[in-house]
Parts: sequence; structure tokens; C-alpha cells
Amino acid sequence: MGKAKFILATPLKKTVNLTVAQMINCFATVARGLEELAAQELEELGADGVEPGFCGVGFRCDRTRLYTINLWARLPFRILVTAARVSCHDSDALYRGIQSIDWDVHISPGHTLAVKATGKNTRLNHSHFTALQVKNAIVDQQQDRHGERSDVDTEKPDVQVNVHINDNKATVSLDSSGSSLHRRGYRPAMGTAPLKESLAAALVRLTEWSGHGAFLDPMCGSGTLPIEATLQALNIAPGLFRDETSQGFGFQTWPDYDEHLWHKLVQEAKNRQRAELTVPVVGCDRDLDILDDARTNADYSGVANHIDFNYIDFADIEAPADSGILICNPPYGERLGHTENLAPFYKLMGDILKQRFKGWTAYILSGNKALTKCIGLRTARKIPIYNGSIPCQFLKYEMY
Repeated sequence: MGKAKFILATPLKKTVNLTVAQMINCFATVARGLEELAAQELEELGADGVEPGFCGVGFRCDRTRLYTINLWARLPFRILVTAARVSCHDSDALYRGIQSIDWDVHISPGHTLAVKATGKNTRLNHSHFTALQVKNAIVDQQQDRHGERSDVDTEKPDVQVNVHINDNKATVSLDSSGSSLHRRGYRPAMGTAPLKESLAAALVRLTEWSGHGAFLDPMCGSGTLPIEATLQALNIAPGLFRDETSQGFGFQTWPDYDEHLWHKLVQEAKNRQRAELTVPVVGCDRDLDILDDARTNADYSGVANHIDFNYIDFADIEAPADSGILICNPPYGERLGHTENLAPFYKLMGDILKQRFKGWTAYILSGNKALTKCIGLRTARKIPIYNGSIPCQFLKYEMY
């Protein structure tokens, strides 16, 4: 087995002819059901060879695009960079395959390390053992070459290695993102069962709202939907919050990290931001404490001046404009542990939408088909989507 096909980093003690434009293979992990939508986003961000798969999207890019995608992508969880594919019919073969990779180009003994394993075959069916075998192969190579080895840090490693086993092949990747990209860094306050930022961004994208009409979330909770909508409309890169809070990305501790290139891309992103919205963005909730959380999160994200948060019960909600987009993530029993009968509330939602939101397009995320029938409105579209492990539908209603 030869060395890694894709050289990602300049070795510490030798030179590799690596250019910024060198193409590398990547895989973006995404929530189930969002693969096609994430593929569209990656193509817009300049990725090549985009191929949607199960819970992810394969693509190719150079270093500039790798940094750009981490900075701008709203839907993926992680951007994994393929280092090698090795045989792994058993633990010994896996060990040999991992040792065949020149790890000096990826990590020095002074960097901390963590290994995450997924997938299995008949001989390697325990992810913890697989990860341990990979870690041992890496640090044994370091010890043989340098007389010292990387320490393991499972919380915030300098280099996160991911290994995915499929049949008798293991795909070895480096996590360029660090912590999951859905953790933007602007949300210190969270309510009960909040939407992930990446899912909220996906829902906004599915509505095609871009700041040209009013936006309303009548049950906004900690504010994730109106915040993500505003960030998109103002063209604010989600990765900027990580940069400003020093949370950082995985690639920033790689040996080949190009700090000058990164700062250039960050500055370009800041220059592309829009200053104002000309339409109302409104979030409402009947819980004062949770509205305080929403205002805190909006303040951290820098968009507090663009969103009106109102303390109001859904029964009293009114349209803030003659037309616009309404997105609602009402309780549907699964995640919030409701035991009361929610059917009357869903009927109330349908009545209010029909009576007070003529000219609007409403979207409701629900994981309970029986409850959505109580809305009593004809759907224009039903989009299957997952909220975590819960199969849901994103229902579109045209209010005439």
C-alpha cells in the first residue's frame, strides 16, 4: 500500500511541491434528507465533482475552496478531507494500511490527536477498537521516526482523524471543520428542543426567501429561524462567528495552514455583507424567558437590529405585512414530551393562517402526520425532512 494519494500538508522535515490550487477529495457530512440541497450549496461555493450520497456529499476542491466552504456553508456538519483509502479486512490489515500513510505531512508529535471511527465489517465491528487501532498505528509511526508521539485529546484535538469502514476498505480522512459547523458560535442561549442552525438554514433555503418580503416565525423559541434567515439575507458568512470567537476550524492547526489566505477570505466575506434589510423580520413567542434567549442570540450574531421579537400568544398573532413567508416549528409531541392533546392547537393554526395571512406562503415543520391533518388546509408541497432522528414533513401552504 502506497502513501496517501492526496497530499494535504507540507512535511515538517522535507518539501513537497504543493500548490494552493491542488485538488483534494472531500466529503461533507449533512443531515439525512438534506443531501441534494447541500449539493446545490456546495456547487454554488465552487466545489467540483459534486456527488450526493447518504448523509453526505462528495466533492473536490483546492485549498482556497476548502477554506471558503468551511467559512460559508450553512448546511453541512463537517468537511472531511480524504487522506487515503486502505485495506482493512481485519485489524492487522488496518494497522498496516494506516502505517503506510506518511503521517508527517498531516501531524507532528507536538500536535494532539483524536480518532473517530464509523462503519464496520465482519472483523472490525466495534468502533472504539477500530479507532484505537488507527491511533496506535499513527503514534507508533511517530515514535519510530521521531522518538516521540502525539498525545490524545478527544475534546479539542489539533488533528481529528476520521476512519469509515465499508466492507474491506477504510476511508481515512482529516476533519477540516473541527467542531460541527452547525455550531455557529452565536448561540449561547438555547430553549427546549431547539432546531440545529444547519436545519434552520435549510428550511429557510427551501422557502427561497432572500430578504425580498416579510419573514415571520410565530413560535420562534430561542430565535434560530429568524436569525438564520437574517444571516442569509444579509449575506453574512456563518463561519465568521467562529473566527471572531477564536473557536476556530480544524484546518487552522494543520501543518500547511495558510494564515494569509484565511485572513484574506475572512476580509472578503466581511466586505460582502449587506448593511440593511428593507422588510420586517419578526419572531414571536409566548414565553418571556425564551424571548430573552432569542434576543441574546440575535445580539451575539450581530443581527439584533434587524429582527423584531414580540411577546405574543399564537392565538393573537397578526400578519406584519400584506405578504411574506411564515415558517413555524410547532410542538408535535416527540421531542418536548407533550402529553396534552395538540389537535385543537393545530386546528387553531389552520384557522389563523386562513383568516389573517391571505397573500402569505406558510411553511410548517411537523413530525406528526395525524396532527397536520387537523390544520385543515390543502398543502401545495410536502417535503420529507429529518429533525435529528425524527422523520418530519415540511409543509407548504399558499394562502389565497
